[in-house]
Amino acid sequence: MSKQELESVAQTMVAKGKGILAADESMGTIKRRFDSIKIDSNENNRRAYREMLFTTKGIEEAISGVILFDETLRTAAGDGTPFAQVLSKKGIMPGIKVDKGPIDIPFFPGEVVTEGLDGLRGRIKEYKELGAKFAKWRAVITIGDGIPTYTCMEANAQALARYAALCQEAGIVPIVEPEVLLDGSHTIERSQEVTEHTLKVTFTQLFLHRVYLEGMILKPSMVVSGKDCPTQAGIKDVAERTIRALKRTVPAAVPGIAFLSGGQSAEKATEHLNAMNAMGPHPWEVSFSYARALQDPALKAWKGEAGNVAAAQKIFYHRAKCNSAARTGKYDKQMEAAA
Repeated sequence: MSKQELESVAQTMVAKGKGILAADESMGTIKRRFDSIKIDSNENNRRAYREMLFTTKGIEEAISGVILFDETLRTAAGDGTPFAQVLSKKGIMPGIKVDKGPIDIPFFPGEVVTEGLDGLRGRIKEYKELGAKFAKWRAVITIGDGIPTYTCMEANAQALARYAALCQEAGIVPIVEPEVLLDGSHTIERSQEVTEHTLKVTFTQLFLHRVYLEGMILKPSMVVSGKDCPTQAGIKDVAERTIRALKRTVPAAVPGIAFLSGGQSAEKATEHLNAMNAMGPHPWEVSFSYARALQDPALKAWKGEAGNVAAAQKIFYHRAKCNSAARTGKYDKQMEAAA
């Protein structure tokens, strides 16, 4: 795939009014989600759940792409159509999570680095043959006493850059996800400082690895107060600090920023996104790549029962449309009441 094609896919991923659904929960994560509604995480339930999401009528109005887990990319819907084709037929691009998750860094307590580079070139090639147009790799940065260290930020940035270069070599658009966790009692000021430092180190490595910036998407966390911080920053403060941090660190060549929700409530994630777009225009598209903030309300309505599919799809469609409105700063609380 040429640079122009990478660029075209990246731009489609952050098309006006659209964002990305992250449905790439690992086996451990999907089990936790299913435990919350008291159903077994078996192959049938996982398929039924993803099918409920992917076949929601009209979802392509708000969703440009879906990040899948390895199993899901290889799974077919009830009628035998592979999920990648179910999505493609709707004009939604299938993507794939390729990292193997975080492991502890020896001698750096409380810090992790993401694994998965071994054999990645071959895996990406196979995923492309299975229909994936883009990929995702998540790095995890924790704020705590004396952390993050530069060693942790650099180790994760190097892995992200090597992954991104391998994706582009194979003609797949990389989503680069350096997540600064909201766990902790840190202030929003500390969150902004760590976010800026993380992004500077990440883009330095992307530059050193010759990653084509026009052919990638950044998936950062928003600058928010630590979840245990006694003073929680308001919507406006979060939006202003997040945009300021990004303007200081993210080159305008990057087509789009697709935020993760990172444990925020569904409505909060939408409100923050809306406030950022209301401040625009920005050098890049400001979009979303949510998992829980798009799925949670629908998951709770579904409860693993076929009879609840229509109601759950309605809720899922509503959340997607709210975030679509937030892409242009046109979301308001009335939209929630109307639902």
